[in-house]
Parts: sequence; structure tokens; C-alpha cells
Amino acid sequence: MRNFQELQAELTDTEDKIQAARRFYNTEVKDFNTKRQVFPTKIFASMLHFTSDKEYFELDETDAKAASEPVDVNFDN
Repeated sequence: MRNFQELQAELTDTEDKIQAARRFYNTEVKDFNTKRQVFPTKIFASMLHFTSDKEYFELDETDAKAASEPVDVNFDN
């Protein structure tokens, strides 16, 4: 039982780290897209061919549903 609780704690920690990484990535994308459109960085961005906005990381409907459902744990071998 203790191993299962440790596993649950590790999974929760991993999920939290994934969410934090997604928020960090989306913040960086927002900053990049904003800077690419504002003078004077707009000039450098066009010179370096950074011409399109980067996309945010978002789950599609199917993945979001799967991520929100609890995982089935089966101890039967």
C-alpha cells in the first residue's frame, strides 16, 4: 500500500510539473509573438524571417477529456 501511495505522489508531482512547463511555454510564446510585432524588434524579426506567430500548446477536446479523467488502476495480473 505504501508503494502505491508513493506512486500516486510521484504522478501528482509529474502532472504538476507538466502543467508548469505548459504555462511557461505558453508565456514564452505570448512574449515572442508580442515582441515580434513591436518596434524595434519587429524590424529584426522580419530580417531574420520570423514572420508568423507561434502557436500555444493546447489540448484538443479528446485529449482534454482523457486528461481530466482519473486513471484506472488494476491490480489483477
